[in-house]
Amino acid sequence: MSRTTPLMLQLSAADPRPISRQITDGIRLLVASGELPVGAQLPSVRGLAKQLNVNPNTIAKAYNELSGEGWLDSRQGLGLFVATPRQLLSDAERERRLALAIDGFVASVVGLDYSTDEIIKRLEADLAPVLAKRSA
Repeated sequence: MSRTTPLMLQLSAADPRPISRQITDGIRLLVASGELPVGAQLPSVRGLAKQLNVNPNTIAKAYNELSGEGWLDSRQGLGLFVATPRQLLSDAERERRLALAIDGFVASVVGLDYSTDEIIKRLEADLAPVLAKRSA
């Protein structure tokens, strides 16, 4: 029998993203970085809701979204597991989503008075450990 992998997610009321989005983004990051390996079992809806002190419907919404996107596999009677990575998006859709993410990022940092070099250095520093874990 599989053992449930605890999720170390940080939620913040100060974060402008809805709680369900913070959860989906956090799980995506854990999977993409390799911290949640393929086949790892996730906590139950009720278990994670209790751990994070949020409504179980919020967890169910996040899990459903991640399952629909191919990040998680549901196994009848067993629970949710990290799915084997597969490319579900066309190159055009991947490009569209990257453009949206970059546009949002630029809009968020443009008024912070950092130089382009400072922003790029920070972005590289934050991405490097995530990408290194994924390729290891």
